[in-house]
Amino acid sequence: MAGQKMLKFTVVDRDMPEKRPPNLRKQDFNEIYADYARDKAAEQSSRCSQCGVPYCQTHCPLHNNIPDWLRLTAEGRLQEAYEISQATNTFPEICGRICPQDRLCEGNCVIEQSGHGTVTIGSVEKYITDTAFENGWVKPIRPHAERHESVGIIGAGPGGLAAADMLRRQGVQVTVYDRYDRGGGLLTYGIPGFKLEKDIVMQRIAQLEDGGVQFVLNCNVGEDLSFDAIRGKHDAVLITTGVYKTRDLPDSEADGIVNAIDYLTASNRKSFGDDVPEYESGALNAAGKRVVVIGGGDTAMDCLRTAVRQGAESVKCLYRRDRANMPGSQRETANAEEEGVEFIWLAAPQGFEGEPVSGVKVQKMRLGAPDATGRQMPEVIAGADYVEDADLVIKALGFEPEDIPTLWGVPELAVTRWGTIKADFTTGKTSLEGVYAAGDIVRGASLVVWAIRDGRDAATAILDFLGQSATVAAE
Repeated sequence: MAGQKMLKFTVVDRDMPEKRPPNLRKQDFNEIYADYARDKAAEQSSRCSQCGVPYCQTHCPLHNNIPDWLRLTAEGRLQEAYEISQATNTFPEICGRICPQDRLCEGNCVIEQSGHGTVTIGSVEKYITDTAFENGWVKPIRPHAERHESVGIIGAGPGGLAAADMLRRQGVQVTVYDRYDRGGGLLTYGIPGFKLEKDIVMQRIAQLEDGGVQFVLNCNVGEDLSFDAIRGKHDAVLITTGVYKTRDLPDSEADGIVNAIDYLTASNRKSFGDDVPEYESGALNAAGKRVVVIGGGDTAMDCLRTAVRQGAESVKCLYRRDRANMPGSQRETANAEEEGVEFIWLAAPQGFEGEPVSGVKVQKMRLGAPDATGRQMPEVIAGADYVEDADLVIKALGFEPEDIPTLWGVPELAVTRWGTIKADFTTGKTSLEGVYAAGDIVRGASLVVWAIRDGRDAATAILDFLGQSATVAAE
């Protein structure tokens, strides 16, 4: 019976959820994709080939059991589908919205390789968990027994929250410390609402709080509270601060040249209804301005599409390589183009004009010989420079780690030559006893799904450590 409901990729075409027209979606920060109806989710799930070696699963950082929950969805067994999905992924409703499925699960789908169009895995994943919340299948965190051990987690982003969830389910006392006034990290303040509406994040924060996770917010470690104080209060500490230091450009201090994280945070705060002076003054507001975003990753796409919604006069993206070599999601690039963004490929900033800024000096590039990673290196085309007019320039060149040992007064915390915390990639164990690290602060700027994976792995290692510590104490 189950087999009859699957393998329909030869007779059923791939069909994404309906996308709102660009002229409508540019007017607000709501998500651009509609939800699947039950029948449509079942239909699209039935396209799965149930292959013997599921590349979708092996190319997912969490190794989600995708074929099984697709089959259950096709059979209408949605609560079971949710339970299978939740077993490996702490936040499937978030990953379903923001994962670059075209580079991960969907991009490696067997039927995609055979020319039939991939299964819409991300949209089904989102549908399953949204349905679970609506029907009360997402149960409160209620440990079978409470434990006396406590863990302090520094950073309330996806890695820290995933670890908090796993530890709390085992009865561990968990306190999460974060510099912001809301939990979620970049999920809350970095990713725009048109990709991830904020009530989706807040409902998970509420679930964690209801389950006994304590949040200490507006807390800058090293200023408001010392790292030693946190370490002294808890049996183990997990560092999941992410990387927030923006990669900079020389001579980019003029008014009107801003960092992507500052720009996106201001916009997201405005969406929450917060008082945002930098937005109201126009410093972090694109309304009526000629906007140039420098960079080609997902953060750049977020800035471009935010500027469109804020009512920019024009929005352009400068990227030093071509479209085929850009790091951002092709799906997000296409969405930006639909919304009126102009991409200027093979173009790099050479400098800036004006105070406040009035233009970007642009060098035209061509792709030359490959570098050590195999990517072609951009080379300057002599005599092809020009000036791109701009009233607001947004630097979206990626993020680097802050100097945590210095900021927190812990020089004995070992870091790599890139400034990331040196930690075991499986357990997250650092050079300090009982201190672990996970997510971007270890691997560098990466994907939310990897942060979730790292947070879950670190939580497992911490549980082992707490168990061993209890054994030693008993002896």
